[in-house]
Amino acid sequence: MPNFNALRIHQVEKATQARFDSISIDDLSAGEVVIRVAYSSLNYKDALAVTGKGRIMRGYPKVAGIDLSGVVDSSSDAHFKAGDAVLVTGCNVGEALDGGLAEFARVPASAVVPLPKGLSLSQAMALGTAGFTAAMALRRMLENHQVPEMGPIAVTGPTGGVGSIAIDLFKQCGFEVAAITGKMSAASYLRELGADEVVDRNTLDFGSKPLETARWGGAVDNLGGDTLTYLTRTVKPWGNIASIGLAQAPTLNTTVIPFILRGVSLLGIHSVECPRAWRLGLWDKLAHEWKPRGLEVIAPRVITLQEVPAVCAEMVAGRAQGRTVVRIGGNF
Repeated sequence: MPNFNALRIHQVEKATQARFDSISIDDLSAGEVVIRVAYSSLNYKDALAVTGKGRIMRGYPKVAGIDLSGVVDSSSDAHFKAGDAVLVTGCNVGEALDGGLAEFARVPASAVVPLPKGLSLSQAMALGTAGFTAAMALRRMLENHQVPEMGPIAVTGPTGGVGSIAIDLFKQCGFEVAAITGKMSAASYLRELGADEVVDRNTLDFGSKPLETARWGGAVDNLGGDTLTYLTRTVKPWGNIASIGLAQAPTLNTTVIPFILRGVSLLGIHSVECPRAWRLGLWDKLAHEWKPRGLEVIAPRVITLQEVPAVCAEMVAGRAQGRTVVRIGGNF
């Protein structure tokens, strides 16, 4: 196989640097399945790695990209054969293992998901880790008895990939959804996705008491920090908060009182290393009854591999909206 193009992260003294390299399959981390990559996508974690704003990689040099879809080129694992359409998200790909921002990927068979009927290779990447994470939040909240009658679901960071898809998914499942945002200029976009209410985060009184007036039936939080603290104080009895991100801060300054006096549950969402049965089940849901109705609105932009660094800079600067798909290979 000839060399191919890849966006790799290198360590340069105490910093990191993204470069386009010509590499071979032997340069990639070990795995049973070689995939000719059709599409990847950009997540905030990818943006941190490519811009050098976050230490995402475990070892250098490493191909960036925690998502990919494509066609199996070869496999030493009997579950996959050449020509199979597949996708990969999480599973330490693009972190400890070489990722999807390259023309070929080599990954463990345990990380590979057969492309479900109902999704194209590009749609799988319009969803990517963001869609999978939002679906995991919905699953965990439903399993812990969240129902629409409990009140609106507050979604923070709603203009990002996870937040945008979460609005769509929860709305499909009959919930009222409130988008809490610092970007009121995106109000029409959020309403198009299904948000019943758009709340300016800057107008909220976060309060200081262990319990404030209960307002939300539950929440999907991408921010952490003071916003997550506020949610613990204001979610109604027996409501769930799915903790997904830390775009604001990794800290949480709260008390046990919301948990023992209101029965609020804080659910951690870890999409990287979830059980394989969960992974397969959630992708099947996303291909069928949970397939977002507004996917074209959420992921309208398809870029080339060469455009990735510039778009990652936009994401870190907070100027991105929704999802960005990266077209890697042709003839798909």
